[in-house]
Amino acid sequence: MKPFHLSGKPKVKAVIRIAMWRSGLLVASALAGPFSLPIYAQQADTPTPVIVQPGAPGQPTQTLPSTTRAVLPPRSPKDVEFMQGMIMHHAQAVEMTALIESHTTNKDLRLLGARISHSQSDEIEFMKRWLTARGEPTSMKMPEMPGMDMSSHSMLMPGMLTPKQIEALKKATGAEFDRLFLTGMIQHHNGALIMVKDLFDTAGAGQDAELFNFTTDVDSGQRAEIRIMQKMLGAGP
Repeated sequence: MKPFHLSGKPKVKAVIRIAMWRSGLLVASALAGPFSLPIYAQQADTPTPVIVQPGAPGQPTQTLPSTTRAVLPPRSPKDVEFMQGMIMHHAQAVEMTALIESHTTNKDLRLLGARISHSQSDEIEFMKRWLTARGEPTSMKMPEMPGMDMSSHSMLMPGMLTPKQIEALKKATGAEFDRLFLTGMIQHHNGALIMVKDLFDTAGAGQDAELFNFTTDVDSGQRAEIRIMQKMLGAGP
């Protein structure tokens, strides 16, 4: 009997290659199977989302149906009034900081002024965008009263400096300017805190998510700056 040589049998070699290829597929499938099963199982066992509504202070949370959809609260006229008023309020703070460069060489005051100017200018732009996106004017309509001196309109906003205070600040230089600026800006910042409190004390106001986040940032930021200014004046702890 002649010896059996694979090299002389091309058809046999082809059959063996096909068999090896098929067996390779079987092995690959067997290996892939265990790893793919958890994926399918995970997809099939995806739990239904749970919606939890926080309760009021002292009240438990509630689990709501998965079909619950968020509904934005209606915009309050007080929200619009607050944003318009705060634009005017912030504008005066920026006006005050613009005097620093030519009225004092106090480095700490210059750094503080730059911080206030930058943050409040950015916040003015945010408030204008917020109002514009909601179809509201960016400036507050002033009441028209016969015989009313509109130059004193700043008194409508808590904490804003009077024209007389602004004039005194413009005339001061050096240490006197530093003192007037710090006392005036503390007064100004406290006025902003009053405005925020008034907003949240108004029923139905301050529920807009963007406005809520903005006002809480304003409150915390201005409180921190008041503490800094009090220490600079030597009035803080």
